[in-house]
Amino acid sequence: MSSFKKISVAEEARTELHDRLNLTGAEVSINTLPAGAGVPFVHSHKNNEEIYAILDGEGTAVIDGENVSLKAGDWLRVSPSAKRQFSASAEKALKYICIQVKANSLESYTMTDAVI
Repeated sequence: MSSFKKISVAEEARTELHDRLNLTGAEVSINTLPAGAGVPFVHSHKNNEEIYAILDGEGTAVIDGENVSLKAGDWLRVSPSAKRQFSASAEKALKYICIQVKANSLESYTMTDAVI
């Protein structure tokens, strides 16, 4: 078995990479909301925090009742219990990556985890 896996992703409304990349420590999805559209539900998580990277466009996240403006280049971390819902602006689509990881599971990173 190879020590890496490479895939190409087509333009879709939502692409989940967990199964496609055989991920073992995170869930990653690539999402596009058309202009004026929104995720049709409010949700939270039991254990996973989410990290959002806004790739293109603009929109709004409603997090625990607070409106948070989003634009390309923004990064956002949301705790597991926070209730959230995302929408694109009326004028522009919103394209973002969502990374889900278990909250408080990071034990080491970058220089403390690298083997040189």
